Amino acid sequence: MIGEIENRSAHLLAVSFSIPRFGLRLRLYLLLLPLKLYHSATDIDRSWRLFLIKTDVETQGDFIRSLIKEVEGAAFTDIEDVVLFVKWLDDELSYLVDERAVLKHFDWPEQKADALREAAFGYCDLKKLESEASSFRDDPRQPCAPALKKMQSLFEKLEHGVYNLSRMRESATKRYKVHQIPMNWMLDTGYVSQIKLASVKLAMKYMKRVSAELGIVGGGPDEEDLIVQGVKFAFRVHQFAGGFDVETMRAFQELRDKAQSCSAQCQNQHQQKFACRSSASC
Repeated sequence: MIGEIENRSAHLLAVSFSIPRFGLRLRLYLLLLPLKLYHSATDIDRSWRLFLIKTDVETQGDFIRSLIKEVEGAAFTDIEDVVLFVKWLDDELSYLVDERAVLKHFDWPEQKADALREAAFGYCDLKKLESEASSFRDDPRQPCAPALKKMQSLFEKLEHGVYNLSRMRESATKRYKVHQIPMNWMLDTGYVSQIKLASVKLAMKYMKRVSAELGIVGGGPDEEDLIVQGVKFAFRVHQFAGGFDVETMRAFQELRDKAQSCSAQCQNQHQQKFACRSSASC
């Protein structure tokens, strides 16, 4: 059996060297294949990984040094360009067997590379969040309670997103300036304004759903709870966004009018009940 294994290994090795497109790693792997049959898998995997790291350090030096120049010379004015650069850089580094282990053998600009990634990922997360809120559609077929809960959860995500961005901005200002990474998207006048606008549109959908539901419940404690819930949510969004647009203010006024109408109906019902009791006692 051992002889058969050695013969097969020799055959594979010969084939590998006869096909130019196979790289050095594959040839070495085929050369060491018989050893994998005589040692524990753990030891071989560890040794093989260290060997591949060493191979990358020795053979990919020019490639890595070219990436170092690209990172050190990177300067941007548009965050979208940062996103594209980070994607390209990560694609290039994916060819290394172990990025961290290989790059530590070079004068890799780790702080700048990490700052670029932080900015790119932070922007993409914020953009995704804004898109989720802007594209939200209330399904009238869905029951009111879960629909309102879904909108509340989405608004809380917007709140957390802006809060996390403010914390990130405090810690990143100096680093981003040093590394020439744009920061205008992090300002309140940047992408945050779009997040707040998305929250205002969400509030409008929320209040319209509450107003529609008020016409269904027909009085009682459920009606009062809905009104309170709608007003609280509207106030919360108003505080977060710093105001409403015309369309959302119209939805709020509609909710307010229905609340006043419901309040008047409740008072009339109470008065009628009181009058009936009074006449009955007489």
